[in-house]
Amino acid sequence: MLELLDQTVTTVRTRRPATTMWVDFDGFALAATARLHSSAFQLCRDWHLAQDLTQTTLAKLFLSWERAVDSDNLVAYAQKVLLRVYLDHRRRRSSTESVPGELREAAYSVSPELRVTLLDALARLPVRDRAIVMLRYFADHSVEQVAQELDVPITVVKSQTRRSLVKLRQMLCAERPALFAA
Repeated sequence: MLELLDQTVTTVRTRRPATTMWVDFDGFALAATARLHSSAFQLCRDWHLAQDLTQTTLAKLFLSWERAVDSDNLVAYAQKVLLRVYLDHRRRRSSTESVPGELREAAYSVSPELRVTLLDALARLPVRDRAIVMLRYFADHSVEQVAQELDVPITVVKSQTRRSLVKLRQMLCAERPALFAA
């Protein structure tokens, strides 16, 4: 039993002083930043994102520096952390989003009041009817796409579209000349 205890005591690592460890990290960070940044750029092809990935990698290395120092190849360890940071970034939904330059809303040359009237009439439709009309005519989806998105048969989309347009015509009867004047 004492022999087993002696073996475990000798395998426990001794801690280095904290100041020495952080000095080691500073030196490594200064030496490896350019290489990490270059590798990050090769992964993502965006200098700004590469800079963010490099900073995140260094922050993760800093937090696990005691474990990282014990690795056989510290540069390879850092490269692996960088790769995992990049893959984490790619998995996030925000990595595939883009900001459009302009909103593509049609210009209403007739009057803004007419647009408000149309939106008010749409708001008075039942929820599913409104969704079908908005997807078909405002988002320009096909009947099949609308049916798939709303999880209804194609025949339902066709009949609800027809009924909804009839309801809208009845609601907008007074504004009909202004709607079709353009």
